[in-house]
Amino acid sequence: MNQILIVDDNLSILKQISAHLAGEYEVSLAKSGLLALQICMREKPDLILLDIEMPDMDGFDVISRLKQNPYLNRIPVIFLTASHDAALEVKALESGARDFITKPVEKSILLHRIELHLRLNSYQIKTEETVTTLSDSLATSFAELIECRDENTGGHVVRSSRLVEFIGQELIKSGQFAGELTLSELQLIVRAAPLHDIGKIAISDRILLKAGRLDDEEFAIMKRHAAIGGDILERMYRRIPTQHYLHYASLIAATHHERYDGKGYPGGIKGDDIPFCGRLMAVADVYDALMANRVYRSGMGQSEAYNIIIGGKGTQFDPQIVDAFERIKDELAEQYASGFKP
Repeated sequence: MNQILIVDDNLSILKQISAHLAGEYEVSLAKSGLLALQICMREKPDLILLDIEMPDMDGFDVISRLKQNPYLNRIPVIFLTASHDAALEVKALESGARDFITKPVEKSILLHRIELHLRLNSYQIKTEETVTTLSDSLATSFAELIECRDENTGGHVVRSSRLVEFIGQELIKSGQFAGELTLSELQLIVRAAPLHDIGKIAISDRILLKAGRLDDEEFAIMKRHAAIGGDILERMYRRIPTQHYLHYASLIAATHHERYDGKGYPGGIKGDDIPFCGRLMAVADVYDALMANRVYRSGMGQSEAYNIIIGGKGTQFDPQIVDAFERIKDELAEQYASGFKP
């Protein structure tokens, strides 16, 4: 049963609307905007009926706070107002409200409007989820096509993306990088991670598939893939700026070979000047690369690969990200043993 939050400073209005919805929906009541926001954080209702004219924090202040919160900004809001001012109604719609209902509320109109917007919101969410799934599938498939040029690296884009997710979740759980990493940002980073080596499309097979160490000239060419990938993805993001994960993909592609001590490439940037997503990808990318068979060497065991990551703490890798990696090393070992199956 859908949950409806009713927000109004008039107790009689709260009781009236609550009675209209009884038996149809689960109902929560709030007599102030501040209380409404607290309920939203705790319960995340499916729809909000929000009075405009309230003391201290009016409806416009409340909806503004909701729209700024990535966990709450998708909740549909229907404004309640006793005013017949057209300018106020326009302002209500411009603020992000889905609709408005004039008080006193007529029951049949109320129920029809609520049902309409719950259906529309459900349809919109499902449509966006479908588009996201298709987009992610195409991006991962494209990355795997590039990866398949080297048959010994199969599965790297998927495994390294899962590593990014596991390490990122541990960082959120521990409260690290609270100013840089939220759950919504991690979701974008995980979506972006498969594209980290897209720049290798511009590297010749002669270098990419060489069965042995690259000489200095060849390595210089190989290193170009980071800047090339970052540039490709940045141009894609400029063309479709609504796909925010492409911004993270550009940063990851360009910086996942930078080192915390500044001795990486292509920019030689160091420490916190390296975008967080690039620092996170660096650990996941190297760990999985060490574990995998390559044309020039066999894959390492988990213990050896783990020791290399720990040994790079503070030099190659961000110390806090390595600490998170270390805390979940047993979970990661289990994931590799199971083939990263859910």
